[in-house]
Amino acid sequence: MISPGKVALDAAQQFAVRQTLARYAFALDQQDAQALAAVLTEDATWAFRIAGQNDLGPIAGRAAILEFAQESWDAETAQHRHNLVNVVFHSADAETALVHAYLMLTSNAGGGSGVIATGCYTFRLARSDGAWRIAELFLGTDNAW
Repeated sequence: MISPGKVALDAAQQFAVRQTLARYAFALDQQDAQALAAVLTEDATWAFRIAGQNDLGPIAGRAAILEFAQESWDAETAQHRHNLVNVVFHSADAETALVHAYLMLTSNAGGGSGVIATGCYTFRLARSDGAWRIAELFLGTDNAW
C-alpha cells in the first residue's frame, strides 16, 4: 500500500502543479517543443516501462527529451491525446511535489477515435525560476500500442 506523504501546498499551488501537467499533455499533443521545454527542468529525466516488458530511458536532460519527443512526433501518423486523469498528490512542499496520474491515450488512427493505451504516471515536480516544472517523469503503461 502506498501511504501518502504530507501535502503542504495551498489550493493555488496545487492548481499550479496541475496546470503544469496539463501544459505538458497539451505540448505533446500539439507537438510544441517550446511549450514542452517550458514545463521541464534543465536536468529533467523521463523513463518508461511499456506494458511491464520494455524499458525505455532514462532520457536525461531537457535537450535529449526534446530530441526524443521530436523523433516520436515525426513518426506519428495520427493525432494523439494524452488525457491525464485521477491526478493525486503523494507528497508536496514549497519546492517539490510528487504526483501520480492515470494516462488514457487516445488516437484518431483509422478514421475513428479510441483509447489506444492506458497507464500510470509518476511525476516529480520542482520549483524552478518561480514556476513548477517536471523534474522527473515515469510512465508505466498497461499495454503496448
